Amino acid sequence: MKIYHNIEDFQNVSFPVLTTGTFDGVHAGHKTILDRLKSIAEENDGETVLLTFSPHPRIVLFPDQNDLRLLTTREEKIALLEEYGIDHLIIHPFTKQFSRLSSVEYIRDLLVNKLQIKKLVIGYDHHFGRNREGTLEHLLECGPIYGFDVEEIPAADIDHVNVSSTKIRHALLKGDIATAQAYLGHDYLLTGEVVAGDGRGKKIGFPTANLQIDDSLKLIPADGVYAINAVLKGESYQGMMNIGVRPTISESPDSEDKKIEIHLFDFDQDIYGQLLTVKFVERIRDERKFSSVEALAEQLAKDKESALAILK
Repeated sequence: MKIYHNIEDFQNVSFPVLTTGTFDGVHAGHKTILDRLKSIAEENDGETVLLTFSPHPRIVLFPDQNDLRLLTTREEKIALLEEYGIDHLIIHPFTKQFSRLSSVEYIRDLLVNKLQIKKLVIGYDHHFGRNREGTLEHLLECGPIYGFDVEEIPAADIDHVNVSSTKIRHALLKGDIATAQAYLGHDYLLTGEVVAGDGRGKKIGFPTANLQIDDSLKLIPADGVYAINAVLKGESYQGMMNIGVRPTISESPDSEDKKIEIHLFDFDQDIYGQLLTVKFVERIRDERKFSSVEALAEQLAKDKESALAILK
């Protein structure tokens, strides 16, 4: 998959088949759109092109709304789309200036002159351009003039995408990994840098890698202990993870400063500064406060047994 960080960098192909959208989560609900995109490309000996934006348009258009949480970081989205087999991914900067393009400018300057599209696949009720003035009807009018065709994905399929996204977020915030992943069609991921912690886990026999998620918009699932698989430098490991405030050992148990701590089984390497990806498998229990550090250690041993049984 070729990646472009600006529409200006896109290298024209003989028959580009384009779709556009945020594709947050690249979940099972998106499959209809991506499958159709690939099918059209194969029928016409063309190549698939997906146009998305960074940052998320809502951040630029509604900066005072801070409730947006995303299912995928940019890097995770790239990896999922590459795995799916998209040929070209354009991640164009979304700015206020870009949002003010008229629908005519969007079609003529971007879709036609820059991308030279032959086929456009869009969801129903698709709007674009300044004040969302561009519509399907506008695209259908311009298609014959500029030499491209438009195909609209049915309303029911797009509704499925929107419902899936909502249900995934709600399930993750409850720690319901099974439901979330049924709608995702793949493991939910957390990717971040391993940073130094306070070393308390190592003192009780459960050393942890502390994961730092740099993307503040990334949705972090409910607090608790999880069975996980992890990927480090292309190698897979089994383990368990705690998300929360560590009420038993924290000096400020009422703090909202959450930690993401991963204990990898049969693992003894210095991995500070390295990128680690966590794949959720199943939630084991709530995070809770124990009467002593010794009681916590006993519970962690039970959690390991539970995690191993789940991962088996």
